[in-house]
Amino acid sequence: MMSRSAYHAGSWYSEQGPRLNKELTQWLDEVPPTTVDGVPIPVPGARAIIAPHAGYSYSGPAAAFAYKSINPDFVKRVFILGPSHHVRFSQCALSQCPQYETPLGNLILDTEIIEELKQTGHFEIMSQDIDEEEHSIEMHLPYTYKILESKIDSIKIVPVLVGSLTADKEMFYGKLFAPYLADPSNLFIISSDFCHWGHRFSYTYYSASPDSDGIYLSRRSDTSLTTPIYKSIENLDRKGMDIIEKINHKEFTSYLAKTKNTICGRHPIGVLLCAINALPNHNNNKNDSVVDESQQPKIRFIHYAQSSHVKHEGDSSVSYASAYVYLPQK
Repeated sequence: MMSRSAYHAGSWYSEQGPRLNKELTQWLDEVPPTTVDGVPIPVPGARAIIAPHAGYSYSGPAAAFAYKSINPDFVKRVFILGPSHHVRFSQCALSQCPQYETPLGNLILDTEIIEELKQTGHFEIMSQDIDEEEHSIEMHLPYTYKILESKIDSIKIVPVLVGSLTADKEMFYGKLFAPYLADPSNLFIISSDFCHWGHRFSYTYYSASPDSDGIYLSRRSDTSLTTPIYKSIENLDRKGMDIIEKINHKEFTSYLAKTKNTICGRHPIGVLLCAINALPNHNNNKNDSVVDESQQPKIRFIHYAQSSHVKHEGDSSVSYASAYVYLPQK
């Protein structure tokens, strides 16, 4: 089987290795040494991230916040869970390629783990065309190579294309991936942009405040807008981010059903939430006063950005949010 080519290089990001390396270095260097709440970067105990997958001119700087959170010392294997944008299917899918090309160098797939997952009978196999045309995984490959370049010869990756899963299937795959997430030598990358707003995305949800009911704006809406549209979008995204930080899969599913927020990686995020909830050390009883919070998993968003500030009904934007996932050592 052939290697997967860097299909989107030259359009979504630079196909020139030295130039791409310089851009990634610059964006990573621009990340502050601590989060806004004083947590040092890299984040001790960070074992997974949520990061965007748009063209690097839009989302590259935002993704750097997630990748800078990672301490590469512990990483031996990288699972990359990305949503399917072009093909609709109801399971998860695996690659049949032995390696993925990037302008920085090739990444080797962990064929043993892929075969192990395949043997469960719950994974489809991507064709070469589907594998290459999907960008949600590819956009994380250069960053993965960059942060692990000091040990890249020993790194293997497990790309997983996540289909249109029901809530029950997100729970199923979460339980399936939980043992891999529990392994401290594994890093999980969850690929997702946040709100895609505008008529070209068929989504124009607007709410004047986080607690008020939303409406959908038309191109010639005569609605009096008391809050800028871009702020309404941010409020919508941050409400979802707050729910994700609570690691509450049921509430996240309800939020998506109510708002229809166009978070393209909602299914990979759902699988992540369910995987965390399936970990043996995760205490779901938030009312238990004896719970040691330092020994509980946590998700924290550390950066949020929009491709542009929507001010008029005819404008559009995509939102980018970066988070780390802390898992305590046992």
